[in-house]
Amino acid sequence: MQSIRKWTTVVGGQGTVPGGPCGEYLCHHHAPCCGPSPGGFLIPYLLMLFLEGLPLFYMELAIGQKMRLGSIGAWSAISPYLGGVGLASVVASLYLCLYYNVINAWSFWYLFNSFQPVLPWSQCPLNANMTGPLEECQKASSTQYFFYRQTVDISTSIQENGGVNSSQALCLLLAWLITYLFIIHGVKSSGKVVYFTAIFPYVVLIIYLVRGLTLPGAVNGIKYMFTPKLEQLANPTTWINAATQIFYSLGLGFGSLIAFSSYNPYHNNFEHQALVVGLINSGTSIFASIVTFSIYGFKATVNYENCLERTRILLLNAFDLAEDSISTDSVLDWVVKLNATHPEQFAQLGNQLENCDLKSELDTAVEGVGLAFIVYSEAIQNMPLPQLWSVLYYAMLLLLGMGSMLGNITAITTPLRDFKFLSKVSNEVLNGTLCAILLLLGLGFTTPSGNYWFTMFNDYGASFTLLFVVLIEIVAVSYIYGIKRFEKDIQDMLGHPPNWFLKLMWLVVSPAILFILFFFYIVNYIRGGAPTYQAWDKELGKSVVTDYPVFGQVFIGLLLVSGVICVPVAALCVYCRNRKQVYVKDRHTTGSP
Repeated sequence: MQSIRKWTTVVGGQGTVPGGPCGEYLCHHHAPCCGPSPGGFLIPYLLMLFLEGLPLFYMELAIGQKMRLGSIGAWSAISPYLGGVGLASVVASLYLCLYYNVINAWSFWYLFNSFQPVLPWSQCPLNANMTGPLEECQKASSTQYFFYRQTVDISTSIQENGGVNSSQALCLLLAWLITYLFIIHGVKSSGKVVYFTAIFPYVVLIIYLVRGLTLPGAVNGIKYMFTPKLEQLANPTTWINAATQIFYSLGLGFGSLIAFSSYNPYHNNFEHQALVVGLINSGTSIFASIVTFSIYGFKATVNYENCLERTRILLLNAFDLAEDSISTDSVLDWVVKLNATHPEQFAQLGNQLENCDLKSELDTAVEGVGLAFIVYSEAIQNMPLPQLWSVLYYAMLLLLGMGSMLGNITAITTPLRDFKFLSKVSNEVLNGTLCAILLLLGLGFTTPSGNYWFTMFNDYGASFTLLFVVLIEIVAVSYIYGIKRFEKDIQDMLGHPPNWFLKLMWLVVSPAILFILFFFYIVNYIRGGAPTYQAWDKELGKSVVTDYPVFGQVFIGLLLVSGVICVPVAALCVYCRNRKQVYVKDRHTTGSP
């Protein structure tokens, strides 16, 4: 039976925030231009948008609006054997909710610290003797030290644990409390909140763009962003990352689109909304990347110029040259000249001489946590009025995150309400219980090894499940439910059938691409050997690549399988139940004991 929905137009991705479901963090983790090869990534990103993203976005909106159920109920209505698809979406959303509010907790922590007279990540703390900065901080940087050692208080490995970090636990409690207040009355209250959480980040992005373009070196970052690296197109991982970014950005596979659109009027024009929201969403991701790379170009240029200045001073002292004989612009020429004229003395410099290269600085682009909480904070501290820019940035990051949580929670609660035993539970109780459970589980991420578990969930918790879910979705609609039947449903809602391009995508192109990507994902995982993570080395003051221990590898396997296995297990349960009903009916008909 179809549940009765209040007709409220609510359309968009995970919370309809700019940059996608996971706000600034996952936007940068899977951003269309972020990472080691931004120019090469833009091409597959745009192709995936039109060949996968928009057709699937349209399809999920149509399913939710037609079925008027959450993800579990909607797929069960299409076929009783497909209820596991909706369940897999709920599992992916659960994993995302579990760790995502930790990012909001970090945003709160950085926002609170932004009001200090001196930004705490702009300088290293003193050592125990108060004679100088901590050696570990000097080897790393003040921004890295603040994040890894003063924010998350990271351990040296995932095997080394400890108690809960009280400051981070309080920030996490605050993040979940605000999330609950946003969703306390369900979609009615969250829909109002989204207006602010979606609009304010645009204001901040525009302000940051204007400021970023006025910074020295901003053009270097933007040029780097749009410089194509076509060799990356031959790497399957590039295409998998592009598809994953589209899934996160548009909220595909999470069940949130089906949940939100189930509240729409039956004849709502979701076709127009799919096109407009999809293009605005991806356009915002690219716009945010331009802002990001203008800031990153500034940061890379500052580092490059500092390297040149250190080299200039080194040459002046080593060769007893006059102070004004070497300028910053002529440092590299002097390196070549002195190496040719004084080779023996030059060789004695050894490791003291740095290799200053702007391209190398730009090539060291980081992603995810590194970009949102380390690189940005490093760039901010070099700006005039750093406290102002820090407050603006982390307030924006927080609103993006909170907006994302609205969609994430709705993707869970809406299908749960389709179960009879939960349908009469009030929004306050259901949402409060869910938030409390996820808060308690999330406290594990505030322990010294919590950041490693966070990374594990982020890397393996949802991506594989989403790829599998959207593949099953499009095959189920096109070949099990039937494209002709689906076409009639759309015509009944919109008054006209979908165009030939969408039908071609649903029937041939999208399933083929998704199958190839799913295949290469498995191949890459198998060929990649033991999974690794970045462990913090206190002696070196940096992260080092380390293999996950056996229990970590087993847990990763459980994360990968837990969502996918919902589909066959649910189908098997339905099959066994039907067989049992047939058997009981036959016995009753024949009068057998």
